Amino acid sequence: MIIPLNHLLLFSATLFVIGIYGSLVRRNIIGILISIELILNAVNINLVAFSRTTSLAPETGQVFAFFVIALAASAAAVGLAIVLALYRVRKTVYTDEINLLKW
Repeated sequence: MIIPLNHLLLFSATLFVIGIYGSLVRRNIIGILISIELILNAVNINLVAFSRTTSLAPETGQVFAFFVIALAASAAAVGLAIVLALYRVRKTVYTDEINLLKW
């Protein structure tokens, strides 16, 4: 069974909107990182869907998606390291309580 492109794009757009909403509304840094991962997963779905339907070599979208997954994993590791460092200093993971750049 082949899923039509418009269904995949609708699903990807829904994931993207949920990720944007989550990153704008959340106060918890870990929730924001999870929302960013949702956004990157929506991008991966778009890459694979467009590659499957429009490219001469459908595996190119999968290769790009693999690189995006590797980039997301490294960004999550760096983000969690920053969260741990902030938690050690401020004892909180809420974004509105972190004011490191204020005098």
